[in-house]
Amino acid sequence: MTHLFGTFHFLTMRRDSIFYQLFRQSPTLLFELLESPPPNAQNYRFDSVAVKEPKFEIDGVFLPPESEIPGVVYFCEVQFQKDEQLYERLFGESFLYFYRNRERFSDWQAVVIYPSRSIEQSNTVPYQDLLEGDRVHRVYLDGLGEMDQLPLGIGLMMLTTIQENRAPEAARSLLARSSQELQPERSRAIMEMITTIMVYKFTNLSRREIEAMLGLNLQETRVYQEAKAEGEQIGEQRGRQEGRQEEAKSLIIRQLTRRVGTFPDEVRLQIDELSIAQLEALGEALLDFATLADLEVWLESVPE
Repeated sequence: MTHLFGTFHFLTMRRDSIFYQLFRQSPTLLFELLESPPPNAQNYRFDSVAVKEPKFEIDGVFLPPESEIPGVVYFCEVQFQKDEQLYERLFGESFLYFYRNRERFSDWQAVVIYPSRSIEQSNTVPYQDLLEGDRVHRVYLDGLGEMDQLPLGIGLMMLTTIQENRAPEAARSLLARSSQELQPERSRAIMEMITTIMVYKFTNLSRREIEAMLGLNLQETRVYQEAKAEGEQIGEQRGRQEGRQEEAKSLIIRQLTRRVGTFPDEVRLQIDELSIAQLEALGEALLDFATLADLEVWLESVPE
């Protein structure tokens, strides 16, 4: 039970960052959820802000363009866990930020995104007038309809809520749509986002296994591109006698740090003792590493 709760908590925390990453890539996505988006939706930018005295951190704020002051500010909250004081916090932070920046804004709106109605705060009586008015929009993802009938960005949101047994098929469908509907650069960004969502869902699988599950072309994936770039840099050093091993180590250590974080000095010493051939083997193996423990197991298996 502890493991299941920990996994659920991890996924819940990660969903927030996934949603805010989506909004950062495409701020107009928020307005696709609203019946009456602002006419200048294309010009909004997504940001997170701090409000001092007392200090609040508001993760999701959509700011109108600087050229249109005063404008309407949009506050966004992604809520996938029950929080019986969500509205107290949301309105407290939003009102204080609006007060501190009153000269910049003519009005405000708030959007709260839930996976379903069951997650919403139970006691909403003190905020009923706000919730039933035109300024607060509650979005329940499970009530938006079938994924293949929704805009692609909203489909990505819904992918975070789908059960594991349905997720691979839904993810492949979104990938197919992105390749048909978007330019190659934007389609690759969507591919990376879908892969990231699936990695969070299937914590027992490596990124390579996730990519295989989704039927991705290996040469299009970030893992392949990173490995190829690093491999090319290592390959260029093979013809040099002076310093080539140190440079190869530097490349490997840099890539390892990106994948498993910093590691102890004793692990660094083990890597320092590897030959060029062993470093090349490590360069391929690390693509499947997710934790420091994976690296340590690999180093233990290296023959003397």
